[in-house]
Amino acid sequence: MNMMTELETEARFVDQFGRSKRKLRISVTDRCNFKCLYCMPEHPEWMKKHDLLSFEQLYHFCDFMVRRGIESIRITGGEPLMRQGVVHFIAQLQQLKKLGLKRISMTTNAHYLGQYAQALKQAGLDDLNISLDSLDANQFKQLTQKELAPVLDGIRTAQDVGLPIKINSVLMNGINDNQILPLARWSVKEKINLRFIEFMPLDGERKWSSAHVVSEQQILDTLATEFAVTHQLNDAAQSSSDPARQYLMDGHPIGIISTITHSFCGTCDRVRLTAQGEFYNCLFAPKGLNLKAEIKALAASIPLSELGLHRTVSNYIWNKEQGFHAIQQRLKNEPSRKISMHMIGG
Repeated sequence: MNMMTELETEARFVDQFGRSKRKLRISVTDRCNFKCLYCMPEHPEWMKKHDLLSFEQLYHFCDFMVRRGIESIRITGGEPLMRQGVVHFIAQLQQLKKLGLKRISMTTNAHYLGQYAQALKQAGLDDLNISLDSLDANQFKQLTQKELAPVLDGIRTAQDVGLPIKINSVLMNGINDNQILPLARWSVKEKINLRFIEFMPLDGERKWSSAHVVSEQQILDTLATEFAVTHQLNDAAQSSSDPARQYLMDGHPIGIISTITHSFCGTCDRVRLTAQGEFYNCLFAPKGLNLKAEIKALAASIPLSELGLHRTVSNYIWNKEQGFHAIQQRLKNEPSRKISMHMIGG
């Protein structure tokens, strides 16, 4: 390999707006035991297991991406703990820390966490994001078609083994917006980092409406009825690429991810890969890349496969659009891609 080719293959991925890509999200399965309103379509069509990339193939892709600037890998689903072998995969990813990988994270619904928390800790998982949209057992069951108790047990087990946790709560107007204060009180009591998320059009059925969005300002106004909420932390106190705007609530940190009313797209450093090899430069990208064949070739060490994959991915990332609102505006008179969060991991 000559010097020019070597430099080309090791270059960091940057888009046309100068945003370097440092975070990779990998959905290891689209299957989930929950059926959340904002995520799962009424009649999901699961990916066939033989169509999924193997963990070995996913590892080679992660190695490829880490050598080009990826510093954080998040394992998502569906529910990632439903795929057998995911704990071993996390342990295997530890090898990439010598190449520049800094964090290995997971997003889970916590239903199976009581069973897996200790193994995840031993495998080297750095932190967990846990979806929890209600503390009311009846409401939780209406939202997910599952019981709340195993989730709370899983959260306690993760705390007991020393796994750092963030709670993600998606709020929907008229459905679970009454959970703002209960969740806030609970997060203070349990000393857990809570993040509220504005409802986004990721339900797959295209039933989303802006009327369902509980805005950042509405959340702050509700919190202010019971807590002293300070101004957003200054830029030095939070990462410029952190999607959550940070506040203090009686001194306790709380985040709000407000993609609809205050998009963080200007500093987005994320890219995504689905379980069957579809690559997206944005959660709302109108079109992705099918990299399955290229990733299989990479894992098989086929000559020049890495160079070809680099050129394909680099070009696609370069053309990443400015953000959610720019995509919405451009496609307002065109049919958009049907996006289901259970397939891409949010």
